[in-house]
Amino acid sequence: MKILVVNDDGIQSEGLRVLVEKAKKYGEVLVVAPKYNQSATSHKILVRGGFSVEKIDLFPGVEAYAIDTTPADCVRFACYHLNYDYDLVVSGVNKGYNLGFDIFYSGTVAGATEAAYTKKHGFAFSANYKSLAGFEKHFDEVMELLLSEEYWNKALVYNVNFPVDPQGIKLAVQGDTCFDTYFEEKEGLYYQLGTGNLSLDNNEESDAYLIHRGYTTITPLSGDRTNHEVYNLLKGGRKDGKR
Repeated sequence: MKILVVNDDGIQSEGLRVLVEKAKKYGEVLVVAPKYNQSATSHKILVRGGFSVEKIDLFPGVEAYAIDTTPADCVRFACYHLNYDYDLVVSGVNKGYNLGFDIFYSGTVAGATEAAYTKKHGFAFSANYKSLAGFEKHFDEVMELLLSEEYWNKALVYNVNFPVDPQGIKLAVQGDTCFDTYFEEKEGLYYQLGTGNLSLDNNEESDAYLIHRGYTTITPLSGDRTNHEVYNLLKGGRKDGKR
């Protein structure tokens, strides 16, 4: 298997280093990661202006590039410029969970989702911001599950979150926002802040609810933003799409 490793915390992050070492067990690894932190850049790509590229010797036995742009661009650069024919993109390990609505803001999740746009598989990995212990302990168990026929053939993108001390693995749906967001002004600039509160989500099947109770969560995602249920309802079965 050919594995492309990307992230949004930057090429120097601890999470990336740990993920690269773990991924090497499963095949050939190439790293293309942002030169600087790109958290909360969502699926942004750079189309007005260029970016720098530096080939670096940072991971023993692994070819790696630091590029001054976003996680989505990391995948695109590997695919369309390096012509790396990967089977799988693994993105992370993010420092902090990507749960609920944060999935839409996450550069980590965007890196995995970009894989689906190239018709390949993508796994996004995030862990508690305090520790990667849960990821390091249970990565192989989760990876083997995702690579199994049951999971691999069902979806192209999976979002995985690891608590510090996982009590088990649960399939989850995307939950609600888990931040009490507020803005603070300092010297004429406004800063967007928030206090995390996983207990805000009471849906027993959601990622936030389950990780709050100590479970590693796996959520299948889709790059297709169409609400097919509403589309079919409004279309009313007519082939021309008119009501």
